[in-house]
Amino acid sequence: MAQVMFYGTGRRKNSVARVFLVPGEGRVIINNKPVSEYFGRRTLEMVVRQPVELTGASARFDIQAKVLGGGISGQAGAIKLGIARALVQADPNLRPLLKRAGFLTRDPRMKERRKYGLKKARRAPQFSKR
Repeated sequence: MAQVMFYGTGRRKNSVARVFLVPGEGRVIINNKPVSEYFGRRTLEMVVRQPVELTGASARFDIQAKVLGGGISGQAGAIKLGIARALVQADPNLRPLLKRAGFLTRDPRMKERRKYGLKKARRAPQFSKR
């Protein structure tokens, strides 16, 4: 018999997360490591768990995520969006609750590209009169 699995993709800055919700006890595994071992910061763990705690689904699903690219903060945001999208796939009645909390909105902010003649996106070379 096939196992029930719900999928959601999350993106934030340069991070991409593929999130799978599997019926279980509430374990969170990211890149084959427990969430506390992967992030090491309590605040990022809380960011990842926000959608399941809001909906009360923390004890119903195990979360398995593969995330790559970007830094740990962007990865946490990507996983949060992926979990929210997978929860909506599991139960469409949760959509208004997650939408109102802002968990289904992709954050569009990206790093600005570097322009020629400048050192960074906006940082000009140091000016010296003589």
